[in-house]
Amino acid sequence: MPIRLLLGDEALAQGAIDAGLSGAYAYPGTPSTEITDYVIRSDAAREGRIHARWTANEKTSLEAALGMSFAGKRVMASMKHVGLNVAADVFMNAAISGAHGGLIVNVADDPSMHSSQNEQDSRMYADMALVPCIEPADQQEAYAAPAYAFDLSERLRMPVLIRLVTRLSHSRATVEVRDAIGPNPMSLPKDERRFILLPAIARGSYAKLVERQTEFLDESARSPFNAFEDGPDASLGIIACGIGVNYVREVFEDGCPHPLLKIGQYPIPESLVEPILARCDRVLVVEDGYPVVERSLRGFPVRSQPEIIGRLSGHLPRTGELSPQALADALGMDRLHAPAPSATPAGRPPSLCPGCPHADTCRVVTAVVRQAEGGCGRIFSDIGCYTLGALPPFNAIDTCVEMGASITMARGASDAGLHPAVALIGDSTFTHSGMTGLLDCVNDHSNVTIVIVDNSTTAMTGGQPSAARNRLADICKGLGADPAHIRLIDALGAKHEENVAVLQEEVNFAGPSVIIAQRECIQTARRKANARKKDGGSR
Repeated sequence: MPIRLLLGDEALAQGAIDAGLSGAYAYPGTPSTEITDYVIRSDAAREGRIHARWTANEKTSLEAALGMSFAGKRVMASMKHVGLNVAADVFMNAAISGAHGGLIVNVADDPSMHSSQNEQDSRMYADMALVPCIEPADQQEAYAAPAYAFDLSERLRMPVLIRLVTRLSHSRATVEVRDAIGPNPMSLPKDERRFILLPAIARGSYAKLVERQTEFLDESARSPFNAFEDGPDASLGIIACGIGVNYVREVFEDGCPHPLLKIGQYPIPESLVEPILARCDRVLVVEDGYPVVERSLRGFPVRSQPEIIGRLSGHLPRTGELSPQALADALGMDRLHAPAPSATPAGRPPSLCPGCPHADTCRVVTAVVRQAEGGCGRIFSDIGCYTLGALPPFNAIDTCVEMGASITMARGASDAGLHPAVALIGDSTFTHSGMTGLLDCVNDHSNVTIVIVDNSTTAMTGGQPSAARNRLADICKGLGADPAHIRLIDALGAKHEENVAVLQEEVNFAGPSVIIAQRECIQTARRKANARKKDGGSR
């Protein structure tokens, strides 16, 4: 079979393409972005055989995917772990309505918070929704997962969650690929009323979902993603989840001497777990993320035989990424021999790109808010490149909690009497989850000044198109903002004093106002210029 060198994200995307994918929807978010980027760049998408699109947010992604599944097609929605919070409403309810065409939800978790606000574990969502979950151990399994998950989804008529982690999403390995199959023909479900979640229907559907958990357990027990390897030393058993099995094999270079159970499909396969619990004196659970399996095996109260150890017991760190060294420490082994990290290049904190328009906007906002009378003004920021304005030399941000919170937190602070209350939010984040906050401000005539930094792209994740599409002023008008207090400024250092004056006027206005600071991202502008130069040279 052909061999390719692929990121874990890319392997999953290629596996889905080869498995008859018809649709891919996503909102970009590290470490999941490369899944949909890869599909969009594929020949199948460029030729119109796959409908691949970026959406306004993760909720709309999954809703569109559910609609394509309703029409019998194989489809996936991709997001990062905190994006599943945004899509949780449709995710939980899709478990009750079920799927028709194969429906997979790809979620890339971020242990150690490399680029996230938390390190939540999406297996908890799968457990709460009572749906099957696949956790690939390596890039080859990431490639195999979509075909298996599509088949499983169509057989069970259920959505299936595929969980990745950063270390798998963003590392490369060789992957054997197979011949692609064609997409499903369009078809409609025979029992369409199960997609109408009126209480009378949903109650019955939920009862059936609960009854089917035994069926899902049987699927896990037979899954190729779960495997048992016996070992002679039963003083310790090891249960390794997903990528964790690679760390076990790295630590035991000559082969694991202990019974080893690899778990890559959930719900937890009880029939595979019970023998290792019965045979071993202690069982170490190796999982990247929350102690999901460890907590389940411990039970309540904590069982004494066998002893279950892992993150909860303190043998493995409770927070952060799993690592071979952490596993070696848990096993009481000598420290692994690894080369010392290079002293060059020198470490440096993240920073805004030279020439970034957000830098000029940060200077404007701080010039007004930090000099406000009484010194109690605050800048409520959001998720995006501009969040780096929290660092020196700008020190321009006082909060950053989650997507869209800037406007609503500013509103709440204003209701408490804080003034000025300024919200700083990007164009893509505004259309993701900031518009409803503006609507609240308009309805309540909140004394909030909203600064939308419009760089015409979703810059932090690589320059995907912004859903705003240069329509921000019209969107704000449509939400009821007073056109007289929707102000457009050029985010240029040369216009600093002029822009400061505009912001000061709107801060002095006792009501909701919007300032749209416009200038294209320096990186996307540079790429466009290089593309024009290349096209001109070829002609």
